[in-house]
Amino acid sequence: MTHIPLHASALPGSEGTLYVVATPIGNLGDLTLRAIEVLRKVDLIAAEDTRTSRPLLDHFGIMAPLISLHQHNEREKAQLLIRKLQEGHSVALISDAGTPAISDPGARVVDEVLNAGGKVVPIPGVSAVTTLLSVAGMTCPQFYFHGFLPAKKGERQRQIQSLGNLDAVVVFYEAPHRILATLTVLAQEWGGARRVTLGRELTKRFETLHRSTLEEAVLWVQADPNQQRGEFVLAIEPAPVVVQAATALEPSQERWLAVLLTRLPVKEAVQLMGEATGLPRNQLYAEALRVKGP
Repeated sequence: MTHIPLHASALPGSEGTLYVVATPIGNLGDLTLRAIEVLRKVDLIAAEDTRTSRPLLDHFGIMAPLISLHQHNEREKAQLLIRKLQEGHSVALISDAGTPAISDPGARVVDEVLNAGGKVVPIPGVSAVTTLLSVAGMTCPQFYFHGFLPAKKGERQRQIQSLGNLDAVVVFYEAPHRILATLTVLAQEWGGARRVTLGRELTKRFETLHRSTLEEAVLWVQADPNQQRGEFVLAIEPAPVVVQAATALEPSQERWLAVLLTRLPVKEAVQLMGEATGLPRNQLYAEALRVKGP
């Protein structure tokens, strides 16, 4: 794999570094030793919400000054952080919980710092996506992380429909006031038999993991109002593979196909045979290529 160094080529003489630091999604013990070390040594911490981050930092004796950086001021604050880096200051970027830029602010800042030639260093840690997947027991090696679905019912349904046939585990974030509606639409559009692992309040006091079919998950959430509180992550198994049995042509049908192929291009011969027999066009096309030969 090619290594692309993130050196400050456009910031001559600068030693400033932007650290992208993952913070706990609930349990404070999940903050890594390396993250604590970095947060203690940086000159400035850009936090999604300073009111949320200050108790975490106080718990670990981290005294660096805080500035807010959220989705509404990210472009403006990116320029401020670039200036700080140009002056040689080190900056940490954190979100309210988890890894910045994963359905949280941060990606725009990282992009603009890199475009300016700045140095960006990841300090990995907790992400709700991988936290749930690690205990979902889904053996498919591929997963697709979608993040939050749209709040509007029609747009949410359209996105769910578009994702239904992915050959991968699909992971969503969802808000408490929409969890029941989202599970209901998923069961309707993808089929109630699809398996889902639902994580609620991961790593927190009321952490809940529920594994069932989508249909059963709807009933489970309906039955207990407590399961409609907190932050949710859903991992849903891939669409089932539909294997269509191969149906060989009858001898008379194969003879007619061979005759048509002597007089017509493959596409037209397949179209006529399809109209006459009602057989699937893709099967007839494969048979036509076999009969016609190389």
